[in-house]
Amino acid sequence: MVKYICETCQKTFAQKGHLEDHNNRKRPCKKENTIEALVEKKVQEALSKTNEGAVKIDTTPTTIMQSNQMDYSKKSREELIAICKEKNIKGYSGKKKDEIVTLLQSSNTPILQNQVIVPSQPTNQLTFIEVCAGCGGLSSGFIEAGFKPLLINEINKTFCKTLKTNHPGVNVVDGSMVDLDLKLYKGRVDVLQGGVPCQAFSQAGERQGLDDPRGKLIVQFNKLINDCEPRVFVVENVKGLTTHNKGETLKGILKLFENSGKYKVYTKVLNAKDYEVPQKRERILIVGVKSTISLPFTYPEKSGKNVLLKDVLTNVPPSPGVVYPEHKAAVMKLVPQGGCWVNLPKNIQETYMGEKGLAAGGGKRGIARRLAMNEHSLTLTTSPCQKQTERCHPIETRPLNVREYARIQTFPDSYVFEGSVGNQYKQIGNAVPVKLAHAMAKQIKNFLEQV
Repeated sequence: MVKYICETCQKTFAQKGHLEDHNNRKRPCKKENTIEALVEKKVQEALSKTNEGAVKIDTTPTTIMQSNQMDYSKKSREELIAICKEKNIKGYSGKKKDEIVTLLQSSNTPILQNQVIVPSQPTNQLTFIEVCAGCGGLSSGFIEAGFKPLLINEINKTFCKTLKTNHPGVNVVDGSMVDLDLKLYKGRVDVLQGGVPCQAFSQAGERQGLDDPRGKLIVQFNKLINDCEPRVFVVENVKGLTTHNKGETLKGILKLFENSGKYKVYTKVLNAKDYEVPQKRERILIVGVKSTISLPFTYPEKSGKNVLLKDVLTNVPPSPGVVYPEHKAAVMKLVPQGGCWVNLPKNIQETYMGEKGLAAGGGKRGIARRLAMNEHSLTLTTSPCQKQTERCHPIETRPLNVREYARIQTFPDSYVFEGSVGNQYKQIGNAVPVKLAHAMAKQIKNFLEQV
């Protein structure tokens, strides 16, 4: 479809007459390069796209199948590379645009290989749809609070196996959230939620924000909001989002989520340790509420119960885990509970940290870190033995094992994690702690039951 573009502000129009009206305004447009303008442009582009997939109605009125007919030839090479990254397709490096198109087409599969189940009649039970679900921390908290999952989406196949194992009978859809079309859920879902990928905003990595293709999934999530129009939506992200680009990135995202007044948007940074999780883990929870709901949303109050590692690291079921090489084990034996590299003898510090590491001085308290039973765990990452974020068992000289990781993230012992040991650590380390998710779910449930 032909698009007409304003040469000054780069805004696109579906019809030539609309462009002419735009150019003939009393106030001429100006070139915009703020983060808000960039985000606004992206969402308008996303929302203007019609469903490019062909829809086939099954004989059962509640089942819809979709197939992908995306025309990659109309994309730029940079856009094609971004799609490859988002879909985890390798082999695009050094290739020309036509070659990347062929690569994407060869790997193209139906949008959703699973059936998309839409209830034929509204249910009295509160419902949710989740994207970027990971291994199921957020969804587990909502299910435990009494919500019914209509669809849970995750792109990682191993993570999906974990979801299907632990949520039998639930409609788990493996594939990219970019390929989801939730229009058929309009008016049928109470909450749309997701841990939209946070790597682009993480303080532990290169905080590229919306310049990273994964950051642009925020725009796709907003498209899904407009597709199904939930009463409430929830986005979980890292605390670093609040300060990225001096706060301008968050401002742009909140403006995006407001959708020209359709939603009231709230934000708050919650620490998991305040909700019976034995871990210091700060995350921003963005909550959007339909503007037609007059009742203001409030976040859950802190729990009065303080859970520490000593409360969860006893009688833990046996499980696999990584081990230290002999030379590192010798170093970690010298670290007391709650200590780190600064507690090592000077000669060991020099060897372990290196000259540059020592010269850097303060901070770095995650290096050679041994946890303490009478404290909360530091934030779990995707591995318990990365140099900058060591998570050594408080008493034994070894990294935390898989089930200990799960205990700290408040998963029940019955929760099964599929895949290799490294993959299990990754799933758990990226998850929303179940009890934090449950606290949010209960608060949202109480809120919706009042309106």
